[in-house]
Formats: sequence, structure tokens, C-alpha cells
Amino acid sequence: MKLRHIVAFAIWVVLTTPVAAQNLAAGRDAYEAGAYATALKNLQPLAEQGDALAQAALGVMYKTGRGVPQDYAEAVRWYQLAADQGHAEAQYSLGLIYEDGRGVPQDFAESMRWYRLAAEQGHAYAPSMLGFMYGAGRGVPQNFIMAHMWYNLAAAGGFSPAIMDRDAYAREMTTADISEAQRRAGVCLKSGYSDCE
Repeated sequence: MKLRHIVAFAIWVVLTTPVAAQNLAAGRDAYEAGAYATALKNLQPLAEQGDALAQAALGVMYKTGRGVPQDYAEAVRWYQLAADQGHAEAQYSLGLIYEDGRGVPQDFAESMRWYRLAAEQGHAYAPSMLGFMYGAGRGVPQNFIMAHMWYNLAAAGGFSPAIMDRDAYAREMTTADISEAQRRAGVCLKSGYSDCE
């Protein structure tokens, strides 16, 4: 690429970024005010240009049917685009969608995968959902140690409802199992979620 093309591209990015940010904010504000047509008008072009925040917002709109006809398959499409860019909320939403089988075939293993990706990025609710999945044996063999571990991580991340769930499993576990769950939670946290098994 020639220098003048690089410079032209850099100038274009600088000039358009504030407009994109303004459109994103306008879309968010319109959505929160219930002006869904305006939200769609601001978010759709950004989403089509690859903006992960706008893509995730369209996922919400299609999932809930606000401003657009409710369409789970379309919600999955937008969430997938955002999730592939590392958007934690979109990853979490895909976990919910695959768990429920809305717009996609129900797939607990795929749900776990998306919850795990969201948890790795610090999503507050995702570790709790992983705890639920392990406790219920959805997508994985039932494992109270792993359920307790994920609920511990959710609680450590500030999701206080996970404490009740963790404690409920603890009543069914031995002291050694609880210690192992706590040890695993510490290893997982220290590893930045790369060593959580």
C-alpha cells in the first residue's frame, strides 16, 4: 500500500470515528427511550460496518422484537458477529440462546463454550451459568466440585446471587470436595481462566 493510501485511510478513520461513536450513543439512547425505529436507524449501518457493540445491540433487538420483528435466527446472526470479535455480552447471550434452543438447535455443549468465553473476559453472570450447567449436568457430566468452583468465581467477580447457589451445593459435598473446588477456583483465577479444569 502506498503512503498516500495509508495517510488517506488514517484520516478517514480519524474523521469517521467520532461520527460512529455519536451514532452508537444515539442508537443506545433511542433504544433506552423506547424509540426503536431511531435506534435501528443509528445502529444498523454501524453493525453492517462491523461494529461489535452495534451488532450486539441488534442481537438484543431481534431477540426481544423491539423495533424489528422478533427473529431468533437473526438475533443469533448479529450476536455471532459480535461474539466472534470478543464481545462478552454477545458471547453470554449466545450461551443462553444455545441453552434454550431458540433460533438454533438446543446444544448444551455449545452453550458451555460461549459461557466459558464470556467468563474468560470477566462477564459477571457467565461463571454462574457454568456453575449451573455443571450442577445440572447440561453439556457436561454432573460435577458438584466444578459447579462449586464456577459459583465461587462468579461470587468473587461480584455476582452475589452465586453465593446461595454455591452454598446449596456445599451442603451436598464433603469437606474435601469443597476444598478441592476452592483450590480449583484459585488456580482458574490466577491463570486468567486458562486453567479451569
